[in-house]
Amino acid sequence: MATFKAIRIDKAENGTTAMLTQFDEADLMEGDVTVAVEWSTLNYKDGLALTGKAPVVRRFPMIAGIDLAGTVMSSRHPKWKAGDKVVCTGWGVGETHLGAYAETARVKGDWLVRLPEGLSPRDAMAIGTAGFTAMLSVLALEKHGITPGDGPAIVTGAAGGVGSVAVSLLSKAGYHVIAATGRVSESSYLKDLGAAEIIDRSELSSTAKPLAKERWAAGVDTVGSTTLANALSMTRRHGAIAACGNAGGMDLPSSVAPFILRGVCLLGIDSVMCPVPLREKAWARLAIDLDKAKITEMTREIPLDAVIDAGAEIVAGKIRGRVVVKVI
Repeated sequence: MATFKAIRIDKAENGTTAMLTQFDEADLMEGDVTVAVEWSTLNYKDGLALTGKAPVVRRFPMIAGIDLAGTVMSSRHPKWKAGDKVVCTGWGVGETHLGAYAETARVKGDWLVRLPEGLSPRDAMAIGTAGFTAMLSVLALEKHGITPGDGPAIVTGAAGGVGSVAVSLLSKAGYHVIAATGRVSESSYLKDLGAAEIIDRSELSSTAKPLAKERWAAGVDTVGSTTLANALSMTRRHGAIAACGNAGGMDLPSSVAPFILRGVCLLGIDSVMCPVPLREKAWARLAIDLDKAKITEMTREIPLDAVIDAGAEIVAGKIRGRVVVKVI
């Protein structure tokens, strides 16, 4: 059996270790499609897995990486054949199923989405779970009936991966986008992506009032905790916030006031176990709605051997936008 390069995470006495090594194809997990991984990406969750800062990895050894794009090498699944270009995000890849930071991956065909026309594998990974999550958030706001005419949209953690794509998508949809960030030095970057206004995250970091002054009709929150509580308290009557991240914590120190006194809705976004029809819709929309120039602007490229160091950087909040990983 052949071996291939992979980033392997192992259980250690004091947490976990991550290293680039050779992995034996015979040790891949069950799946009916084998993919030559050409590109992957770096998400906040990948950073947590690589550093061991949170219990993302549920089995050991694990190949890290939750996103991949590449070409089908072999398939026993009726939908896929050798040569098909595919994308895989979520489904526990890199957590419970051997992941994407490897030259070869074996997955279930039911987890795959066909690469949309007009997107290269590199483009797809410049988007990755972060951009896919941002698109799911925008779709949820649309489904709820929110439009740009209802008022501005807030994006928290705006300079991060999900936030950067959310700013771009909401701006293109016609929203006055308010970007909240702890890195106000990134103001020009965010304005280039389409933000109309930049606010410091400190405006959303103090203890939330049950209800505060109404400031926006919609929002995409990547932070959670007090930031989300404040965003909800400042949402206009019958507005909605899509919650899709926990960079600031898993808690939500809020009250029922925004929900029962203003009819505000909190829309939960699950990108991991999202059903395939919604995945296909989100990827099709990303291929159309996300400006290629803006993808380029928010993306930098690294090789597989730089991923472990970059994982520490993203957890420390030092990475702007998106990072694509050249695997092959």
